[in-house]
Amino acid sequence: MKRDFVSILDFTKDEIYEIFDITKRLKSKKEKPLQDKTFVLIFEKPSLRTRVTFETGIVQLGGASIYLAGKDIGFGVRETIKDIAQNLSRWVDGIIARTFAHKSVEELAKYATIPVINALSDDEHPCQVLADLFTIYEKVGKLEGVRITWIGDGNNVCHSLMLGAKLVGAKLTVATPHGYEPKEFYIKNSNAKIIHDPREAVKHAEFIYTDVWASMGQEAEREKRLRDFQNFQVNSDLLKFAPQNTYIMHCLPAHRGEEITDEVIDGPNSIVLEQAENRLHVQKAILVKLCG
Repeated sequence: MKRDFVSILDFTKDEIYEIFDITKRLKSKKEKPLQDKTFVLIFEKPSLRTRVTFETGIVQLGGASIYLAGKDIGFGVRETIKDIAQNLSRWVDGIIARTFAHKSVEELAKYATIPVINALSDDEHPCQVLADLFTIYEKVGKLEGVRITWIGDGNNVCHSLMLGAKLVGAKLTVATPHGYEPKEFYIKNSNAKIIHDPREAVKHAEFIYTDVWASMGQEAEREKRLRDFQNFQVNSDLLKFAPQNTYIMHCLPAHRGEEITDEVIDGPNSIVLEQAENRLHVQKAILVKLCG
C-alpha cells in the first residue's frame, strides 16, 4: 500500500524515530535502494535548499529526478491536478511537490498511485520540520520535554513544528504579534503555548527558532509586517532574557537584519547550517521509507 508524506501527521512517533535511525545510517553509509527509480519534482515556488537536497539525495540513493516548474506543465491550469497525478503515476516512482495551496498537494496524493511528498505548501513544511527535530535530537539526544521557542510569524514551518513537537513530546512556545497567530487547526491539534511577548517566550528556551516575517506570496504585506514584527527580532538584546547556551535555529533563507541579526545567526550557538545539511539526510530517509 502506497504511503504519502503530506503532513507531519502522516507519520507516527515511532515512524519518526524510524526515519531518524535511517537518517543516521545514511549519513555514514552509502546505499542505493532507489536504483533505477525516477522522481518528479513539481515546484510552483523557487528553492535553493529543497531542490538541491532532494535532487542530490535522489542521485546518492541511485535514482534520477525530473524538475518541473509550475509553468512548465500549467499546474492546475493547463491540466487538472487529477490528470497530472494519474499520468505521472504511469511513468515515475514518486512525486515531490512544492506548492502554494496545501490542497494541491492533498489532491496530488489523492489521485496518484505513487508516493507524494510535500516539499512545502502554504500551510505546512513537514520535511523541514523533520530535519529540525532530527537536528535537535542530534544535539541533546532526546526530544521528549525539550523546550523550543518559535519567534515570529505563525506560518507553515511553525504549523508543522507545532504538530511535530506534540508527536515527539517536546514543549513548544510560539511568540507572535497579535493577528499573526498560527491557524486554528494547528493550535487545536498541538500542545503549543501561544503568547505575544518574545522576552517571556525565551526565558527557559533550549532552542530558539525564527523565520522570515514575509513568506513567498506575502510580498505586498512586507512593509506592514516589518512594522508589526519589529519587537520580535532575534538579536543579542533578546538573548539576554534566554539561557546562556540556547541554540539558535532558522530554516533559511534569512533576511539578515530583519528577523535575525548577523551576530546571532553567525554566532557560536547557531545550528542553522546543521539544519540545512540535515535536510539532505532526512529527506533521503523519507524517500527510502516511502519508496525504497
